[in-house]
Amino acid sequence: MSDSVVVYRDVYTEDRFKQAYGSEDSASGSLRLRERFAGRCRCSKRACLHLLRRRAPIFDWLPRYRLKKWMLGDTIGGLTVGILHIPQGMAFALLTSVAPIFGLYTSFFPVVLYMFFGTGRHVSTGTFAVVSLMTGSVVEQLVPTPLEMNSSSPEAADFEAQRIGVASAVALLSGIIMLCMFGLQLGFLSTYLSEPIVKAFTSAAAFHVTVSQLQSMLGLRLPRHTGTFALFKTLASVMENLSHTNTAELLISLFCLAVLVPVKEVNMRYKQHLRTPIPVEILTVIIATCVAYASSLDSTYNIEIVGHIPAGFPRPRMPNLSTFPDIAGDTVAITFVGYAVSVSLAMIYADKHGYSIQPNQELLAHGISNTVSSFFTCFPSSATLATTNILESAGGYTQLSGLFTSLVVLIVLLLIGPLFYYLPKAVLACINVTSLRQMFLQFQDLPDLWRISKIDFMVWVVTWLSVVVLNVDLGLAIGVVFSMMTVICRTQRAGCSVLGRASNTEIYRPVEKHNKCYEIPGVKILTYNGPIYYGNRSFFREEMSQLLGLTPEKIRSWEKARKALEKREREATVSTVERGIANTSFSSENYFFQSEKSKSEVEAVLIDCSSVTFVDVAGARLFTQICSECQKVGVHVYLANCNESVLKILTSSGLMTYMNPQHIFVTVHDAVMYIQQQKEKSPENTTTVWV
Repeated sequence: MSDSVVVYRDVYTEDRFKQAYGSEDSASGSLRLRERFAGRCRCSKRACLHLLRRRAPIFDWLPRYRLKKWMLGDTIGGLTVGILHIPQGMAFALLTSVAPIFGLYTSFFPVVLYMFFGTGRHVSTGTFAVVSLMTGSVVEQLVPTPLEMNSSSPEAADFEAQRIGVASAVALLSGIIMLCMFGLQLGFLSTYLSEPIVKAFTSAAAFHVTVSQLQSMLGLRLPRHTGTFALFKTLASVMENLSHTNTAELLISLFCLAVLVPVKEVNMRYKQHLRTPIPVEILTVIIATCVAYASSLDSTYNIEIVGHIPAGFPRPRMPNLSTFPDIAGDTVAITFVGYAVSVSLAMIYADKHGYSIQPNQELLAHGISNTVSSFFTCFPSSATLATTNILESAGGYTQLSGLFTSLVVLIVLLLIGPLFYYLPKAVLACINVTSLRQMFLQFQDLPDLWRISKIDFMVWVVTWLSVVVLNVDLGLAIGVVFSMMTVICRTQRAGCSVLGRASNTEIYRPVEKHNKCYEIPGVKILTYNGPIYYGNRSFFREEMSQLLGLTPEKIRSWEKARKALEKREREATVSTVERGIANTSFSSENYFFQSEKSKSEVEAVLIDCSSVTFVDVAGARLFTQICSECQKVGVHVYLANCNESVLKILTSSGLMTYMNPQHIFVTVHDAVMYIQQQKEKSPENTTTVWV
């Protein structure tokens, strides 16, 4: 036997509830706002320390660092990621169309800077395939690759300087954009890249990366295609030149893939049992370099090698600022992608390990990283999928792991870098392709996505096709626009429902989905499951008119009947005055409306506004118009569950001209009790709700 709950209380309108429980007036609210603003502007030692800890989080977490508990994990994780950064940095430099040494620089400076300013404890920054590919497209557009050039000639050195000047300019402008976004507190913009968009985008970009590396894996010397349909142009170019494939580089690529793919699969499947992943990339690089040096593959078989890698730190150099007008549009897309991926990764691991990140502080961290790094010949950086996953799997705890990562890269820059002179570029291309394994595996999420939400599935498919068929940045823009259009369409077709009451409760649910909930006689309770604004006002009007039967014909007939009634009442009044006889045939307008309402059985309309999140001016005017039409046909309108902003807009738009202010209630049940007691014409001023 179920227990029943009985609640005794007064019926509350919105005005009566505010009087009983109070709300702060605007004066005290503005006074508190001034006090809060003055408190933030007050300068003190404590405030300065607080600001320093917020803007440079290392001063917050480093004093509380648990040396015995975290040091081992940070050391192992940092060293492991540092070893992986070496081949990946050089490989992703090829995607950016710059020399491999600049990939090593980009794997060092951003890591150090993020350690000071970032809030993601498990985030590994550096070179990222998608960002590198997008930057490479900009570099190829402004400084296209000549078909014939001697790698040791002065023209080649000037050509490389032009290219890294453009790539560094992209990094500088990207950092400036992020810093401006931080100043405007625009960290929330990353939310416009939903999970289906990010996954579809990265998966499709993986195809672009793979196709762009085919010519290096096959030993073909082909110009790089950019712009729309670049993927298909590159494929066509590769197919046309298959006969010119360098057999030695093809064999090197096949051997590298045969080693990298199985070992990466072992690392993935047995990551719980491996203290650190097998560093197959760096081992492959070392072995391939030794074999190429011992066999003189570059001179004997004409394979393309990395070439000279200078030792030491790069000298500070100003990026090519004159390219800003040409790179501005592409840089905005690169910035948005890099930040969105970085914040998404940071949030995933923050949720997993029970801490929080600050999106706006992440803007500051990556903005400083890109801005400062650009003066040391670095291209744009971001958080990376593969190294972040490896850092967390290897036991990293805090940002201090970045110190050990940067130490590994520093040793390579100062001492070991020149030893990679004979490294075949085909090996780096294979590392690029195999590093995208996680992105390709995102296709496995599609069946679950279809089962959970078909709209999100369509967003995934449209984004993926747009990126693959058109281009990376254009495809991403199409995916974002399409995703926003689905949101607009869902708010437009939110739907209006008729509510019924569950017996002996104050619970009201849609009658079409709950066959044991019944409508209140004479009362039509409606709820609209979305905002009311200019984009859906016609749909809202259509739904309401259909449920209430407010057709133009009905309204005109009621207006005509009202005018006829008023005319006959005036004639009756004149007759009474002249003859002194009271004519009661049409003595009351109420009699007419009561007889008509008995036919339609709707005496009151109660609108539940609990799901109406906001109303704009167009929606408020339409709301007022519907109330006016209901008044014309003799139906009273009541509101319930209105939030403060919706109620303020409705009242400011003149709704109270057609509606009694005492007809706005706190809950649906309060309104129903009031309507029923008015119907019974109860003389009591204070009524009680029975549940």
